[in-house]
Amino acid sequence: QVQLVESGGGLVQAGGSLRLSCAASGRTFSRYAMGWFRQAPRKEREFVAAISWSGGSTSYADSAKGRFTISRDNAKNMVYLQMNSLKPEDTTVYFCAADSGRVVSTHDFHYEYWGQGTQVTVSS
Repeated sequence: QVQLVESGGGLVQAGGSLRLSCAASGRTFSRYAMGWFRQAPRKEREFVAAISWSGGSTSYADSAKGRFTISRDNAKNMVYLQMNSLKPEDTTVYFCAADSGRVVSTHDFHYEYWGQGTQVTVSS
């Protein structure tokens, strides 16, 4: 069982930066691949970024490449999403998720555990 709690969302101007954090409970955190997704109202959940259990492999959505960086600290049971050059279209709720499959996946159905989400709002 893994419990996830996101933080770090907020209001930022276009072009600004935010760092989202995801705190995970459980001693087996390092066995999970981790992902970030986002979902706007009345829209499907969208993959943003993912990282393997070791941190050695990452994957990004095209919309995130070059602007967002996912990282993890297994000693602290933390996953991060550094978001730079934010755009108004990045405005939505961001979710952290854990996948026991350990390899990087861009599909939300592979992820078994989800956080409650954190709101990111980018003003123009």
